[in-house]
Amino acid sequence: MKFNFDKYQGTGNDFIMIDDRSAIFPKDNSSIINQLCNRHIGIGADGLILLQNSIKGDFKMRYFNADGNPGSFCGNGGRCAFAFARSLNIVKNKGIFEAVDGLHFAFMKKNNLVSIDMNDVVNFTKNGDSLFLDTGSPHHLELVDDISKINVNEQGAAIRYGEPYLDYGTNVNYIEMLNENTFKIRTYERGVEEETLACGTGAVAAGVGVHYLGLTQSNCINIHALGGVLEIVFTPSPDLYSEIKLLGPAEFVFSGNFEIK
Repeated sequence: MKFNFDKYQGTGNDFIMIDDRSAIFPKDNSSIINQLCNRHIGIGADGLILLQNSIKGDFKMRYFNADGNPGSFCGNGGRCAFAFARSLNIVKNKGIFEAVDGLHFAFMKKNNLVSIDMNDVVNFTKNGDSLFLDTGSPHHLELVDDISKINVNEQGAAIRYGEPYLDYGTNVNYIEMLNENTFKIRTYERGVEEETLACGTGAVAAGVGVHYLGLTQSNCINIHALGGVLEIVFTPSPDLYSEIKLLGPAEFVFSGNFEIK
């Protein structure tokens, strides 16, 4: 069976996008998804996204990690999924899509910039000098003086598989402050199992996290990842962070097809 795909990327976070409104893609075959995401023997991507029909929104986004397993919410993937849906004329410049963590409003601005609404962040856990929070995906944050000196793959893997995250695992983010509203980030992604050029939910965790820790009073944070800049906007209150928006580019790269025998 042959399938068409589009490749999209958001600040270097890249995804295989498949129109699966017919629901015929073998989503339970993790080995096929893993091979498609493999950069040596497949198309190559940080993850695969199926665009499916939804009775709750304009479409449903089904996200799979590069290891082939279903993933938690992917922020950059959500922005790219909306851009893909727009190319299929499913949505125009505004829309609502369904994901594993609920409904998300999305808005296409000029120059391929896509903003999506994120869920509220309520719970924060401090573990020594680190901070843990869930922004649709779990994130461990550590502040560092020089992010360029961090061996993200080695140090991130040790945290991702170590205590207290043994069973569930976590994404690991290293953050360096540049000024009150600008921070650098490098992320080890669970499911990809290595450093990626960007992580949307990680950028949101960083933006909210540095405010929670008192490093900034700004509610509009620019997060500089290896693959580009993401903007995080939110409304803080004593009990939660709400009205969170993730803004950044979502760009078409190329299209193609493959056959599953």
